[in-house]
Amino acid sequence: MSWIKEGDLNLLEKISANVLKAGPMPKHVAFIMDGNRRFARKKNMERQEGHMQGFNKLAETLRWCKHLNIPEVTVYAFSIENFKRTKEEVDGLMELAKQKFERLLEERDNLEKHGVCIRVLGDLNMLPLDLQELIAKAVVTTRAHNKCFLNVCFAYTSRYEITNAVREMAWGVEQGLIKASDVSESLLSECLYSNNSPNPDLLIRTSGEVRLSDFLLWQTSHSCLVFQSVLWPEYSFWNLCEAILQYQLNHKSIQKARELHQEHQALQQLEADRACVAEHLQHHGNGKPADAQRRQEALLHYTACREDRVQDFLEALKHKRNSFFSDLCSKPVLA
Repeated sequence: MSWIKEGDLNLLEKISANVLKAGPMPKHVAFIMDGNRRFARKKNMERQEGHMQGFNKLAETLRWCKHLNIPEVTVYAFSIENFKRTKEEVDGLMELAKQKFERLLEERDNLEKHGVCIRVLGDLNMLPLDLQELIAKAVVTTRAHNKCFLNVCFAYTSRYEITNAVREMAWGVEQGLIKASDVSESLLSECLYSNNSPNPDLLIRTSGEVRLSDFLLWQTSHSCLVFQSVLWPEYSFWNLCEAILQYQLNHKSIQKARELHQEHQALQQLEADRACVAEHLQHHGNGKPADAQRRQEALLHYTACREDRVQDFLEALKHKRNSFFSDLCSKPVLA
């Protein structure tokens, strides 16, 4: 089945979509697509067929999101924890992923037509090389598209992502690109796999489970979380509408929490900059206290220098990550 499922909404769905769109709509929705194996058991089919049905539902859900003017979707496709499943199931999932990314590359003209940018978030080194190369080609091929975005979390957990972000900052300090004092909450956010995306407005988990299972823990601290009992392959347009309605009912409190957090972050950064400037003036002021004007000038200078350092570091990090995908693309895809 295609990644881009064509087709319009039916009349009742169109009316409902227009009613929803009169209110605040999420711009970024994340899905924990849970219940494929239980669906397979329920229907007396092979597990692999359950996973296939799950992918088909993703394509359908992306179509609904397109009609609802939701430009960005993130999905939890394969957790690092899933490597603990049976070899047969893991191999089957890797083969399914390979087939789907091969299909995606065949649809590159359609992806360009719709402006779909594919990003894959996770440690691709954990995957078979042929799958790594296919993923890299998909990412590089669609990198310039900017109408809608699909983030596929593959070989991913949030704790691993956060740990990797800390490693990236440590690398920046080792390379002399940033100082240890430049490390902050906002910089860590910029070092996550998801740094090119706004945080999700809405996170949906299916199958009745009410836990995040190590998915986007950092990014969803101020998101609307909706847990639905339906199994993922049985997900419907109306389930999605119900989740969006929950988001709309909580929109004001979510926005207020985000604004307060942004203000707190800015204040934390200002206090950290002031502390660094005070320490510098103390060591270089010959024991004389600096007047208010000198402190302010020093603060402005330090802040500008820190921002330049951080920007240079983030550019270097972006180049390193882009090179990883480009290097994979330079190799022939293994048969």
